[in-house]
Amino acid sequence: MTADSNRFASMKKLNFTIKKLRALWKTLGPGLITGASDDDPSGIATYSQAGAKYGLQLLWTAIFTYPLMVAIQEMCARIGIVTKKGLTGIIKNNYPKPILYTILIISFPSIIFNIGADIAGMGAVGNLLVPWIPSYIFSILFTGILVYFIIFWSYKKIASIMKWLCISLFSYMIIPFLIDTEWNAVFKNAFIPTLINDKDFFMVLVGILGTTISPYLFFWQTSMEVEDKKERKLIVNKKIIAEMETDITGGMLLSNLAFFFIVLTTGSVLFNANIHNITTVEEAAKALKPLAGDFSYLLFAIGVLGTGFLAIPVLASSLSYMMAETFGWKEGLNKKFKQAPGFYLTMVISLVIGLLIPVLGISPIKALLYTAVLYGMTAPVLIGIILHICNQKKIMGEYTNGKWSNIFGGITFLIMLVSTLFLVYYQFSN
Repeated sequence: MTADSNRFASMKKLNFTIKKLRALWKTLGPGLITGASDDDPSGIATYSQAGAKYGLQLLWTAIFTYPLMVAIQEMCARIGIVTKKGLTGIIKNNYPKPILYTILIISFPSIIFNIGADIAGMGAVGNLLVPWIPSYIFSILFTGILVYFIIFWSYKKIASIMKWLCISLFSYMIIPFLIDTEWNAVFKNAFIPTLINDKDFFMVLVGILGTTISPYLFFWQTSMEVEDKKERKLIVNKKIIAEMETDITGGMLLSNLAFFFIVLTTGSVLFNANIHNITTVEEAAKALKPLAGDFSYLLFAIGVLGTGFLAIPVLASSLSYMMAETFGWKEGLNKKFKQAPGFYLTMVISLVIGLLIPVLGISPIKALLYTAVLYGMTAPVLIGIILHICNQKKIMGEYTNGKWSNIFGGITFLIMLVSTLFLVYYQFSN
């Protein structure tokens, strides 16, 4: 074979690979954004706390929760694709009204508290990067930018930017290769679960479960699948379902990889330096700087800001979809503000209230605690409803749950129920 023919074969192979990657990138959409937004600043704070307090002992949870996340989010996506309605709309049409209103009443403050904690976390990290600008100025600036994007940008532009923001999660995957990492200990703790009979350990474990399997993502995933398929004018068939499954699998994998590497980074650096009490994302970033170096610190901070810009619109729009479907408003990021004023005003109001949470005397740490409790109350109920919906032929037709969906969905339901009971017990005991 000549040098030219070798070169031609290599170029052909490269072009084929690029085409495959482009096709995969086009397939990824709502599932990728859902997975990446799950690692929001408040989630990063939870994972950082787990690593700082217990080293590498909780690495296994990133692997353990992966199939559970895939199962639940795949069901939510399938509901949206098949019914062409959001989760709130399905609950409204098929379940007693008290269930719908109870979910809404609990979800509204939990999402607002989550938004508030994320905005505060982004502001604090912005202040760490540019110390002469106060954190509240950054919080106001970031909120203003998000409001502008939400109101004036098209759905296509927002979805495209969100997909690219997902890349910010890769910053967490670089850090362990820049520091002294004990890889033997990493592999051991990743695949051999550790359980400690201790209140603090179980509180961190419950916090991880609540952060990873968050109820607002159920509503977002369902509604975004509806919007995405309408935008692309797709008809439901097995190919569309298969593409959705690829999207969900890839999105949740990215989410849990970032989760894994955040625990790995903080567990390797902060825990080994006897820094065990991390309650906010800025504390984690600040503690990393002198121990892991300026570049690792910068990567960590960039990841916080990137995921914040990704997650806050997801939180706000999930609330908007819930309100719009409950009260019959026009909805959708593919509509202009004047076409769906109630939908967009809900997003704007939720961002403004979230920004004002510290002014109202609620600290970001308390906001996270309230969020965990409220999410814990709704998660098992919603998972039970999602399982029920996905097994109803009158709703799902030929696309009802298979055996494995029910098995993993049932395991998720039981785990979230038990973790909620633990959370309530520990909050009100002593």
